[in-house]
Order: sequence, then structure tokens, then C-alpha cells
Amino acid sequence: MAEALEDEKDWKRLARFDEAGGFYALETRDLQAPVRLFLSDRLLTEAEPGLYRQIVNATRFPRTRLVVITPDVHYGYGVPVGCVILTEREAGAVAMGPVGFDIGCGMVSARSDVPAEAATHDRKLAFHREVMARVPLGPGGASGRAGAIGKRAFEDIVRGGAEHYLATRGSSVDHGSAERDRIPVPDDWTIPWGGPGEPERGLVQLGTLGGGNHFIELQRCEETETLFVQLHTGSRGFGHGLATNYFAMARDEHPERSADIDCGYFEPGSPHYDSYLGAVAAGGNYAIVNRLMIFEAVAEAFEKVFKAELELVYEISHNLVQHEFHDEFGEVLVHRKGATRALPAGHPQLAGTRWMETGHPVLIPGSNRDASFILRPLAGARKSGYSVNHGAGRRLSRGQATKLLSQDKVNEQYRADGILVNLDGEVPLDEAGACYKPAQEVVDVVTGAGLAEIERTLWPLGSIKDHEGVRRRDLGRARRAKERDRDLERAAARRRRS
Repeated sequence: MAEALEDEKDWKRLARFDEAGGFYALETRDLQAPVRLFLSDRLLTEAEPGLYRQIVNATRFPRTRLVVITPDVHYGYGVPVGCVILTEREAGAVAMGPVGFDIGCGMVSARSDVPAEAATHDRKLAFHREVMARVPLGPGGASGRAGAIGKRAFEDIVRGGAEHYLATRGSSVDHGSAERDRIPVPDDWTIPWGGPGEPERGLVQLGTLGGGNHFIELQRCEETETLFVQLHTGSRGFGHGLATNYFAMARDEHPERSADIDCGYFEPGSPHYDSYLGAVAAGGNYAIVNRLMIFEAVAEAFEKVFKAELELVYEISHNLVQHEFHDEFGEVLVHRKGATRALPAGHPQLAGTRWMETGHPVLIPGSNRDASFILRPLAGARKSGYSVNHGAGRRLSRGQATKLLSQDKVNEQYRADGILVNLDGEVPLDEAGACYKPAQEVVDVVTGAGLAEIERTLWPLGSIKDHEGVRRRDLGRARRAKERDRDLERAAARRRRS
């Protein structure tokens, strides 16, 4: 039975707005660490009732110093999607729910000098066709740009990250435009092959997009009136498999916590503490390489259709836990679950990079019927653990979307807006614009609190993503056709026998 929480019914009323900070400070009898809610009045009012229990969970990992809730927050595994958790570096826990299963999921943004009006319907259709010929979609997508690779080459990638991948390929992509060109993996860390998670699935999935909310989007930049491209994907079956195996290790180490395994964690002294950090680093490296590999494929498609180059703006991760220094809390482990790093100009971790004088770009996708943004962090980001939201955030669950939305009406809305989805215009209902919060309202919270400023506003022209509903429909049609053929064969056999 779930623990009774003392302030579960009153938590929204107990949130007090900090005018200077631009956030709600939440103080209740259930919390064990400070909580800052970066929400508007409406976003707080509309927050899911069950969210409070997950916020409480986020404060209860050993030696938690701060929990930040970002404006795209929604219900997740154990803790909310859209939260940042700072634990003490030396004595605090490393938590798995606040990283999740898609380790290192993240974004790429790329720009061009091509005028946006060049994206006619026929060219969008051609671009989609060229991209989809190069980048497999779907949760089981395999045999991407890299094909199947051996375990030794795979080890080089997950240890060497973008630095190794781009150097060995002789690629023209500048790994200085990746947030992290390599996340160090301990020499003695080994991949836990097999197990319930089967991380070896990743051997054939480099260069594949995946399903769910992963996408490739052709966009019009409001400020430059030129074409941009944005993509979102992660560590595929490799990261999911690692997470699954480590959740099992946490369950075995502490069976008494198995009732709430989404909140599993390791403390210093656990044989799995450093090993899990190694797994997150390896999964993060895989995700970074996967994104850059897809970017190269998309750039080829773009050049073929639009006769111009795509330039990488930035590549950035979320769903990680990393060692960082925070001037308020000292040496900490920063868990970003559905949240994005936001380091402003002058931050010591940007020393030696091109971003030291400006702060690095932050990529914020909206829905595929709403604006996306490129932000630039400001000094005020220290209030949020140098973090901001990673998107707009869901307002409808996948199940609600399929029940409440009309496929025909949604398809018509996208056609009227000039947004081409895949090749047939069939919009995945569980990823339609209505499933997400208004992107501008979410970003207004970030800018209003002084965490970052808007640099680019990007509007969708075309969206490429796996459509599980269409796939199920096509599989159903194929199964029914096979059954009809079998029935016809049986009928013919009966006639022959008679």
C-alpha cells in the first residue's frame, strides 16, 4: 500500500511564489529537500494530481540537496519527467528513475541558408522520402547507417563517443558543436551483456530513430526565414537494456525497495555505484553518436533535395546524471530527467570551448504543430541547477489521445497548416499537437525567471516519426490478407479432394 502523504491534497495551495526567483518554493511536511517549481499559475493549476507523490519521491534519495521542477513537467517513472535532482557528490545517491530508460536521449539542431519558401509540398515530400530511405524508424528499427557492428568496434564507440566516431570516419562534422564529445567511461567498466535488458540490441541500431516521441522535423526559422532541421532520439535498445539490467541489480541488492523499483538507487559503497555511472556514460556516448550519425544521413538527404548544406548548430543531451560543480551546493551529481543542461557565459565547465563567452545553445522542441526554440542560458540559470526544460511536456497521455482525438480532424488540421507528416499525412494521434502544452507558455516561464533568452523560433513544415498506429493497422491488414489466402487455399484443397 502506498504511503499516506500529509499534504497531498493541499500541495498546490502551499506553493509560495518567489518574485525575485521566478519560481514557486514548495514546502510541505512530506518533502525532505527544497523544491523549486518553475511553473506559471496555469501550469501549476493544471499539473496532474499524482505529480505530488513523484515530487516527494524526488526529494527522498539520500543526500538530496535540491529538486527543480521544469515547466514541461508531467507524470513519469517514479519521479516526474521534467525534474532536476542534485545529490551530494561524495555521500549522495545516484538514482536511476531520474535518468530513466532512454539514457542520454537528446536533440540536434541544424541550419541552412535555404529560404523557407523553397520547401514546397513536393520538396517536403522528396525530403521525407530521402530521409526515410536512410534512417530506419520504429522501436525495433535496425540496420541503420552503421549496420551491425562487432563488439570491439561497439566498445570503441561507447567509450570514445563523438570524438572517436568523427575522427575515425574523417567526418566534416565538428564535434565541438556537441555538448559532450565524449563522456569518460571507467577503464574497468564492462557492458553487462545479456540479462533481462539485452543491451546487445544496440549492436544493430546505430543510426536508427526509434519510436515514441522521437522525430526528425523540417522547420522554418522565424528570425532568418531559412530552413532548419531538428531531430530527437537517444540510446535505443542499448540504453534501455543497460537501464533494465541495472534496475534488476538494484532490486537484487535491496529487495525491500522492490515495491517502488522506479525509485531504485545506489549509494557510495555499493558495488554497482560506479558501475552504474559507467553505464550512463556509455549509454550517453551511444546516444550522441546515434544522433550525429542520423544528422549525417539527414544532411545528405537535405543536400540532395535542396542542393545546399546543413550546418550543425548544436547537439545536446537530457536523461543523464553527471558530476558538476554548483556555486550554491558545491560538488554534486546532477540528475536531469527530461531536462536539459543550461550553462551561461563564463561557467567554468565551458572553459576551453567556443561557448565560454556566450553560453551554449539549448534546444527546446515543441509539438510537431507548434514552435520549437533555441535558447541561450543566462546567469539566472543557477537557480534551477543550471537546467531548463527539454520540451513542451505532455498534457494528454497516449491512451487519452487515441480516445479523445479524431484522426480525420487531426490530419485535416495539419494539412491546413501546411505540415507534412511522413509521406501519407497520417498524424500519430498520441503525438499530435493537442497532446502537448503550448510551447510558448512553457518557454515564457524560463525567460520570465531569467534562466535563458530566446535566440531562434522554429516552426514545423514537415515531421517524420514512427507511426505505431499505422504500423499496427498495416500488420493487421497483412495478417488478415494472410488468413484470407490460407482460407482460399483450404477451400481449393477441399474442392480438389471432393
